[in-house]
Amino acid sequence: MAQSNPPFMSGVPELLLLRLLDRKEMYGYELVRSIRSATGEAISLGEGVIYPVLHSLERNGSLKSRRKAVAGRTRVYYTLTAKGRQRLNKLHIEWLRIQGGITAALESPAYA
Repeated sequence: MAQSNPPFMSGVPELLLLRLLDRKEMYGYELVRSIRSATGEAISLGEGVIYPVLHSLERNGSLKSRRKAVAGRTRVYYTLTAKGRQRLNKLHIEWLRIQGGITAALESPAYA
């Protein structure tokens, strides 16, 4: 069974949340399900990971939230701000750089 939150995943929840919220407004549990779906079940992050990241992103101005009544209950929906879009772009560029470096290392011949 795959480890649910390996140490090298640091920063990945933030990147995924920003990317998903760049597409549309969502509430917390919807984001949990969307991460699972968008990653082909390769990444599964629970509410204990997602909500602290959402709150941190909201505090730093990357997200804004609003309460909305749905089927008799209140949900908190999150939306990306301009600052969040800038953060997403920065993280995306950094991810591509890291991904390229790891790919190069994994595909290079062994050093003697």
